[in-house]
Amino acid sequence: MFGPEGPSLRELAVQALSSVERGYDLLAPKFDHTPFRTPDSVLSAVTTALARTGPYDDGLDLCCGTGAGVEVLADVCRRGVTGVDFSAGMLDVARRRVRVDEPRVAWIRADARALPFTPAFDLVVSFGAFGHFLPRELPGLFAQVHSVLRPGGCFAFPVVAPPGPMSPVYWMLLGFDAVMRVRNAVWRPPFVMYYRAFRLGEVRSELARAGFQVELQALPEFGRRRDGSPRVRMVVARRRAD
Repeated sequence: MFGPEGPSLRELAVQALSSVERGYDLLAPKFDHTPFRTPDSVLSAVTTALARTGPYDDGLDLCCGTGAGVEVLADVCRRGVTGVDFSAGMLDVARRRVRVDEPRVAWIRADARALPFTPAFDLVVSFGAFGHFLPRELPGLFAQVHSVLRPGGCFAFPVVAPPGPMSPVYWMLLGFDAVMRVRNAVWRPPFVMYYRAFRLGEVRSELARAGFQVELQALPEFGRRRDGSPRVRMVVARRRAD
């Protein structure tokens, strides 16, 4: 799972026994060499899908990490792009790694649950971060996103179809979540990262409750499952124009 440039087992263990913020500060220099980074194929497919619905003026990458989503925004936004994350280490790597003209990009350290912005964005994206939020935190998180979007603005993110119980991945993710629950029951500070807690039906309901109009768009680059459903969808939630 990890190449020679990725973190060692010891480094992963130290990260797992830290808080989420401290863990990502430690992991930041090697994050792009782990499977936790969103694959380029997903980033490219989302860029293509957003280009069909844009253009947009100003974009925000929520929980930006090392900045992969900022590069997506730079392709579809005509004006400014902003990356926000609560890990200073991840932001430091993003500043050095992302090749976007300096006047166009801003990096802000902040908690996604308390965003320091007015309604200043036409597009908000997020990649791979929702496992760090418990289900009870989603209403507040989505309310924050709603509050920073201009009327008619869009909140978009990809969602991969969950594996079925016949897949080894299903049991791997189930086991990972179980280990994390035990870890958080016996160790402080907690490290919140659950792969199976972000359920599409509940997410759609909470987005609608926050004031969004929600639609799902299939990302055709990834094909369909045996039952005909898309392997990967993009959730497109729009703040009502009024």
